[in-house]
Amino acid sequence: MITGLTKGGTEWTPEFVTDLDQAKCIGCGRCYKVCPRDVLDLVERELDDDDEDNDDDNMMVMALANAADCIGCGACGRVCPKGCYTYAAA
Repeated sequence: MITGLTKGGTEWTPEFVTDLDQAKCIGCGRCYKVCPRDVLDLVERELDDDDEDNDDDNMMVMALANAADCIGCGACGRVCPKGCYTYAAA
């Protein structure tokens, strides 16, 4: 497991994004704006079979574009109003 220290000397274990629940995502872009890396991208939502009666066919949501670039800061999850993110330690 990767651990480090903050500037103040407190131990810190990064948690890397492993999943983004597009069904919860409202496409607000808050996570995209705070991500210091190129991890996220705005894409057209993938419709499930349950979404047949959904009139909003072109809804834009976030997707993990480059999950390997995640540095484990957790900023995306802290600003997400819908709790779309799942994390794991390395």
